[in-house]
Amino acid sequence: MLRQRVITALVLAPLLLWVVLWAPTQIAALVIGTAVLIGAWEWSQFCGLKKFIHRVRYVLLIAAALVLTWRYQNDMRVVSAVLISALLWWSLALCWLVFMPARGQAFAAALAGLPVLVPTWLALTQLHRVPEIGAQLLLLMLVLVFAADIGAYFAGRTFGRLKLAPRVSPGKTWEGVIGGLGAAVMVAVLGAWWFDFKFGAFVGLCTAVAVASIVGDLTESMFKRHAGLKDSGKLLPGHGGILDRIDSISAAAPIFALGMVWMGIVR
Repeated sequence: MLRQRVITALVLAPLLLWVVLWAPTQIAALVIGTAVLIGAWEWSQFCGLKKFIHRVRYVLLIAAALVLTWRYQNDMRVVSAVLISALLWWSLALCWLVFMPARGQAFAAALAGLPVLVPTWLALTQLHRVPEIGAQLLLLMLVLVFAADIGAYFAGRTFGRLKLAPRVSPGKTWEGVIGGLGAAVMVAVLGAWWFDFKFGAFVGLCTAVAVASIVGDLTESMFKRHAGLKDSGKLLPGHGGILDRIDSISAAAPIFALGMVWMGIVR
């Protein structure tokens, strides 16, 4: 399994780097939007939608929300409102995970798709379009999430004893969380130096983003468990579906972008 995951990652890495570092923002927005809509197709399973036409309608609903959001991409009041809605949703998701992870309804999952998928797309495109440093900012955010994920994986495998959320994702441990946060902080320190950001504020933001990435991962696991699924899809060998790869990013990207808005970088 690990070998297959590595091979898939190596195949996708050049495309990801091209989109982040060299593609024009409109092309990047289109590619990211396509990935998000594939994620919406997978998310429709969480909503209890079985018929093809019903799943298509859900994807079209998300697509319409993306188009509407793109239309107002230059209005920072709208951008901030969408990103804050994501912050509120992920705060609610954290409470859901802590207090009632075994409870879930298809209708709630359907509603959750909007504050998960739409802000993810908006956040990634807003970061990409920042003049001069947008590509680097987006890459840093992705590296931050990947570092937290990899750090948690290896720390959990090596030292893991205390279960983090056994009713949602039995394999995750508190030792993994510590390892992931440690890796994320190292990336944050490097990022603060590279961009010459205020050290304390930026490292604090990145730590919060790393925590959010863990919440995103656990939340998708919770929805999959409610729907009786092991993976959200089979598109990516060794990884599952698109949602299985962007679950952490879906929580991390809006929080990071909102922090950049508050710091005056995204405007």
